[in-house]
Amino acid sequence: MCCLKVIVFSALIAVVRGERRFPDAFKFGAATASYQVEGAWNVSDKSASVWDTYSHNNPSAIVDHSNGDVACDSYHKWREDLNLASEMGLDFYRLSISWPRLLPNGFSNYISEDGKRYYNDVINGLLEKGIEPVITLYHWDLPQKLQDLGGWTNPLIVEWFADYARVAYDLFGDRIKSWITINEGLVTCEAAAGVYSTGFGSYLCTKNVLLAHAKAWRLYDEQYKPKYGGKVSITTVIMWAQAHSEGYEDLAELVLQMSAGLYSHPIYSKEGGWPPSIEKHIAEKSRREGYTRSRLPPFTNEEIDLIKGTFDFYALNYYTSRLVRSPKEGEKIGEWPLLGCEEINALMEPAPEWPPTSSKWLFEYPEGLRRLLSWLKQNYGDVEYRIMENGYASDKRDLNDVDRVNYYKTHLEQVYLAITEDNVNVTCYTAWTLLDNFEWTNGYVSKFGLIDVDFTKPDRPRTPRSSAYYYANVISTRSWSDDDLKTNPEP
Repeated sequence: MCCLKVIVFSALIAVVRGERRFPDAFKFGAATASYQVEGAWNVSDKSASVWDTYSHNNPSAIVDHSNGDVACDSYHKWREDLNLASEMGLDFYRLSISWPRLLPNGFSNYISEDGKRYYNDVINGLLEKGIEPVITLYHWDLPQKLQDLGGWTNPLIVEWFADYARVAYDLFGDRIKSWITINEGLVTCEAAAGVYSTGFGSYLCTKNVLLAHAKAWRLYDEQYKPKYGGKVSITTVIMWAQAHSEGYEDLAELVLQMSAGLYSHPIYSKEGGWPPSIEKHIAEKSRREGYTRSRLPPFTNEEIDLIKGTFDFYALNYYTSRLVRSPKEGEKIGEWPLLGCEEINALMEPAPEWPPTSSKWLFEYPEGLRRLLSWLKQNYGDVEYRIMENGYASDKRDLNDVDRVNYYKTHLEQVYLAITEDNVNVTCYTAWTLLDNFEWTNGYVSKFGLIDVDFTKPDRPRTPRSSAYYYANVISTRSWSDDDLKTNPEP
C-alpha cells in the first residue's frame, strides 16, 4: 500500500493561508478503544470483560448479532495499525488498556505478562515512529469479576481502580505523558454493557466514577508527576443542548448541567460538589416522589475536596447537538435517558436542517462544538481544552467518503474559530476513529473509521478512505481548509 504522506504530497500542493492555520503547537490525533479493536478476547490469561459477557449472552442486543471476539484483530495486527497511523502523520494516538487483559483477576495481585508485553510493544512502537501514545485506563471493558461484585455501584471500586491505575503508572508511566482515567462516565453509568438503572444506580455509579478518577489523579500527581511530568484528566462526552425557541434557555442550561455539569462541576468548579441546580432539582423531585432523601447521593466535605481540582486539562468528546423544549401533551421523551431528560422533563430533537448520518442519534451541527467550547470556558475557566473524540458514522463501506470529509472539515473550522475568535485554549483534536471497529450495540454496521476494515475476511484487511487522505493533509499543512481533496487517490 502506498504511503499516505507520499500520496498527499504528490496529489496535492495545498495553498495554506496564514489566517487558516492552526497554532504550530496544536496536535492532531486519532483514537481507538481496546474492546472495539483488539479482539483476542480469550488469548493467554486475559479474563472476560463485561462486554465479552454481554455480547456472548445477549447477541440479539447487538444490531448484527456480532461481538468483539476478533474485532479488528489489532492484538495481532498492531504493527500494521501503527504503520497506518505513521503514514497519516498523526501527532498522537489515543488507545485504551483493557483492564482484564492487564489484570486478569481485576485486582492488582496478579499482572499478566502477556498483557504487559502487548501494551509495551504498542507504546514503544508508537514512540519509535514519533507518535505520542495517549492512554485511557478505562473505556468500558470492566473485568466481569468486578461487575459480579457490583461494578461501579460498589464503593470499593474506587480503591480497585486506584490500584489498577498504580499498576499502569508503574509499568508505562516513564513513557506516557497524557493519561485519561475514565472515558465518558455518563455512558458508563447509564448503559454500558446493558446495565440500566437510571435515576438510582446511575447516580451511585457517577459518584464512584468521580471518586475513582480523583484517587487516580491524586496518586499520579503526588507520586508520578514529580518523576515523569505527565498530565491526567477524565473525558466527558457532551451533546450541545440549545434552546428550541425563546423561553427554553433555562431548560437547555439544565440539560447541560445534567450531562456536562454532573461530571464537570465536581472537578473543575471552584466550589466543587454537584451542580447546585441539579442537586436542588433532584432533591425536590425525590421529595415529591415520596423518598425520604434525594436519589442523588451527597458528597461529604472530604469527598468534595478530594475531587475538586483533579485535572490537568479538560478532555471533551463531541459528536452532535439537540434543540431542547418541554414536551407537549402526549409526547414521549424516551430517546435520551442518558442525558437525564426524563429527570428534568426535557424533550430533545435535531433541527430539521441538520444533516442526518446512518446513526439515528448523530446529526451534523458543527457550530454546536464551538458553542460548547465557549460554554465550557464560561463555566470552568480558561483551562486547556482537548477534543478527544469527534467523528462521523456511516453504514456504507465507501472509500470515497465525501460526507465524512465534510464532517471533519466543518468541525475543524469551528475548532479553529473557537481558538482564533473566542480565545478558547484548545490544544488538540482527535478523530474518532482510526479504524472501523465494533461500535458497541451497533456492532459492525456503524462505521466511523478513517480506514475501512473488511470484517468479512479473516485477515481484516485495511484500506484508507478519502477522509484518511484529507486528515493527513490537514496534519501536514496544519490547516482545516482543503477544498481540492475530494476522492480517494488510486494506489
